[in-house]
Amino acid sequence: MSSTPDAQPEARTVRGTVVTTVPRASFDPADGSARPEELIDVYLRVNGAERHARVPGRRLLSDALRHDLGLTGTHVGCEHGVCGACTVLLDGQPVRACLMFAATAQGHEITTVEGLSTPDGELGPVQQAFVECHGLQCGFCTPGFLTTITAYLDENPDPTPEEAREAIAGNLCRCTGYQNIVKAVCRAAELRRGDDPAPDGTQTPPAPTQEEEQR
Repeated sequence: MSSTPDAQPEARTVRGTVVTTVPRASFDPADGSARPEELIDVYLRVNGAERHARVPGRRLLSDALRHDLGLTGTHVGCEHGVCGACTVLLDGQPVRACLMFAATAQGHEITTVEGLSTPDGELGPVQQAFVECHGLQCGFCTPGFLTTITAYLDENPDPTPEEAREAIAGNLCRCTGYQNIVKAVCRAAELRRGDDPAPDGTQTPPAPTQEEEQR
């Protein structure tokens, strides 16, 4: 594919968003040359830091986080918004990053799993609860669970096991089940309230039995 030697990016503003066009060679069906593609300057605040990425308009937020910003903690599972593995927080609310364009998040506050730890690097309460209650399993779905639960506990700081089960209903685990994850939700609530530590997690309400989980 040939390129234009003196081609320079051209920037313009569309509805308040800076759109940068990178000129390339004209499309040539004979050799399959690509058409010019517009790149958009996206400015986000991610995990408390200002970040910038220049991405195609079709770039999904999940891909921008992983490939453009290097935040690979956000996982991509089904890519259809079903499994919840890609869940991040947008202005504090859980969203499916695989269903959202990066450009749509322009100017918003994004929190990924990397941003759930404390400023000094210690695990956040939801992360700590997953460790204590063995809710990690293979770990692929864990970032989505952690962000979902973090947002949920902001609204309901004292959930019952049944409420915890409902809170994570939109996230799928393909390993063994949800008993320890439900227990972790309740334990995380304890940690956020500053209750006394319980190394074995016995202060948390008992996790549902396998029979209860199957109902």
